[in-house]
Amino acid sequence: MAIILDGKKLSEKILEDLRKKIKKSGKKLKLAAVLVGEDERSKIFLRQKEKACKKVGVDFKLYQFSQDIGQEKLAKEVKTIGRHKLCHGIVIQLPLPEYINANEILSLIPPEKDVDALSGKALVLSPVLEGILELLKEYKIELKGKKVAVVGRGRLVGEPVATWFLKQGIEVVENVEEADVIISGVGKPGFVINGNIIKEGAVVIDAAGDVDFDSVEKKASYITPVFGGVGPMTVAMVIKNLIVLNKVYPGRFMG
Repeated sequence: MAIILDGKKLSEKILEDLRKKIKKSGKKLKLAAVLVGEDERSKIFLRQKEKACKKVGVDFKLYQFSQDIGQEKLAKEVKTIGRHKLCHGIVIQLPLPEYINANEILSLIPPEKDVDALSGKALVLSPVLEGILELLKEYKIELKGKKVAVVGRGRLVGEPVATWFLKQGIEVVENVEEADVIISGVGKPGFVINGNIIKEGAVVIDAAGDVDFDSVEKKASYITPVFGGVGPMTVAMVIKNLIVLNKVYPGRFMG
């Protein structure tokens, strides 16, 4: 049976460390979040971020706009939020409505306030990537010399994770069956990674609800749980990025 990679426990430890750093700095930080429409999953994710902000002593401000706000009006609002001196970080909750050009909106986030690393000019690592790296570090899982399969190439998980690993000289493979480490970020109904297609002893990190936990747990050496794995780690890394960008805490920067 696989060892559970407990992201919830580790994230709480990290948030407590960040709380102490913020308190010691004396800085009053504010995270702004932009939500378009009434998507329930987006609201859940934002509540998690708000809760984490409260734990560490960061102010959280939600800017919610109607589904039909329009590209031009949304762009204007994001620019206004970005210029606000009392706003230290910005999250634009995805997905945006299909008619919105998400890349254009994300590019309007000032790099020094881009805590999600989605503007195309990011100064810090993607929170999902950083969360995964911290989990691997906590459990002393070494990637050097391992074959890593990154499943999916979305902007939130697959693209930043695969790009970073390739830059670090880590071997990224296509086939899940040959991978020593599997990181999945597909997040589409009907897509499942089960125990029949993984190597015995593989490390399995599910960042998008793609893994059949019961069958994979029997073959994997390590696995993230359905809840309390990558999710809480990602939220903690959003807060970490906020305080790194505001020079409260040393961080790992893009380069």
